[in-house]
Amino acid sequence: MAQTVSVIVGSEDRARLAEIIGDRNRSLKHTQRANIILLSAKRLPVLEVARRVGVSRPAVWRWQRRYAEQGVDGLMRDK
Repeated sequence: MAQTVSVIVGSEDRARLAEIIGDRNRSLKHTQRANIILLSAKRLPVLEVARRVGVSRPAVWRWQRRYAEQGVDGLMRDK
């Protein structure tokens, strides 16, 4: 059974995430994180999000959780 995590993204956050993805000066890790959230908002299974972005399933879960806790700003920070 495919595992899906529900991520709700508001229109303001969606615009910020799309801007991050479209900015060629952004680092790969930031564009990957933004892409994880936008794909997750489409209710794709975690495995499919991981495959499309080129990261592991735990990485998808980590950034979904960080987004839920801290929003877009949390995706841009490394702990």
